[in-house]
Amino acid sequence: MKVILVCKSVSHGNTQRVAEAIGQVLGGRVVAPTDIDPAELADYDLVGFGSGIYNMAFHPELRRFIAALPTGHQGTAFVFRTSGFPQPPFRRYVTSLTRDLETKGFDVVDAFDCRGFDTWLPLRLVGGIRKGHPDPSDIAAARAFAENLQARTTGAP
Repeated sequence: MKVILVCKSVSHGNTQRVAEAIGQVLGGRVVAPTDIDPAELADYDLVGFGSGIYNMAFHPELRRFIAALPTGHQGTAFVFRTSGFPQPPFRRYVTSLTRDLETKGFDVVDAFDCRGFDTWLPLRLVGGIRKGHPDPSDIAAARAFAENLQARTTGAP
């Protein structure tokens, strides 16, 4: 199975660490949206899309990349994110990104969420929240997510 993770990680490298853990398990490489042509994703069996959450949305660069994808993709995808807070019920940004990917033709099979050190203003004024995250248990959870995803998408035990 050929795997790639398209990841935008900015503030503290939180999402990059999670992407690398998932990528190690799945045997996939991690790239920034600016480092791959959208048409190249047709060469992959499984594509991960992830970023930190900014103003209750995935990073704009990742969203622009997805908007530029050709329609009619025949493949499987998953979504991953890091954020200081869980997704609020009034702003379902994972559902929105999933819908955008499905519109492009992806079968989105799962999503992974991880707390991350967050210093978005006004949190910066108090030194941020979720210091030390993702921590070793968060990375272990990312690996377990990837193992489960691999077993479900390849039929491996």
